Amino acid sequence: MLTDMNNQVFFCDYYKQWVDVYKKGAIREATMSKYLMSQKWIKKLAPELKLSELTRTAYQKLLNDYAKEHERQTTLDFHHQLKGAILDAVDEGMLERDPTRKAIIKGKTPRAKKIKYLNQFELHTLIANLDIKEEANWDWFILLVAKTGMRFSEALAITPADFDFSRQTLSISKTWDYKGEGGFLPTKNKSSVRKIQIDWQIVVKFSELVKGLPDDKPIFVGKSKIYNSTVNDILTRHCKKCGISEISIHGLRHTHASLLLFAGVSIASVARRLGHASMTTTQKTYLHIIQELENKDVDLVMRTLSGL
Repeated sequence: MLTDMNNQVFFCDYYKQWVDVYKKGAIREATMSKYLMSQKWIKKLAPELKLSELTRTAYQKLLNDYAKEHERQTTLDFHHQLKGAILDAVDEGMLERDPTRKAIIKGKTPRAKKIKYLNQFELHTLIANLDIKEEANWDWFILLVAKTGMRFSEALAITPADFDFSRQTLSISKTWDYKGEGGFLPTKNKSSVRKIQIDWQIVVKFSELVKGLPDDKPIFVGKSKIYNSTVNDILTRHCKKCGISEISIHGLRHTHASLLLFAGVSIASVARRLGHASMTTTQKTYLHIIQELENKDVDLVMRTLSGL
């Protein structure tokens, strides 16, 4: 009887139930949204595929159909999410074999992604153009991200208590749930929990700004919902006014990292400051900059050896 019932279960329904049971409330909302998106794609691509019919060929066809509209890395993420549910189905005896074994991951050729960031002169021009008032506004926010390289959600979660002005440090230990209902959330990963050094200008300006503000309340979060696009629009207007490259708030994070790398700061130090899980992430993200620096190093080596 149980086998007969299993034969009638659609894979999209099984996956939906699996997400509800094993993932709901156990993972970050942003991650949960990816599982739900995968669920929609299964229903779109294979609405009548039964769990009992999930052979290696059927699974590969599902991956191939998904890959027609997505890049390889996105297809790989899709595969990993589906595989978690399928392996549980095997453990429960609902499938005899693992159909995901030896799956081939395909995908559209990724478009060349050029990271947008400002050079030192442009950043200096932008900061000089900011309207830093007595009370916190989004120009203060832009200044802080430019000087620290924080992620958008990390900067939103900063409270007065996170500053240690005597030691010139800023503690990053949480994020703000701006995509959901608001409130504090954990950081992206363990490496994202960090203390970073802040320069004396930030110390002077923010020590004045936070006077009288509640220690445990976010500096930049008010009563209304916050949208990433709102702050990006403000930054874009500043860029246009200054006649510099137009970038996003995330582009400020890239700007921060790029300037440090060009200044000779080690990849390891930049990775720690950005809260990257490993130096590999930093190296992949800023490969073009690292290659430029290596070319400069070659010139320096040659000049040094020529002078011997």
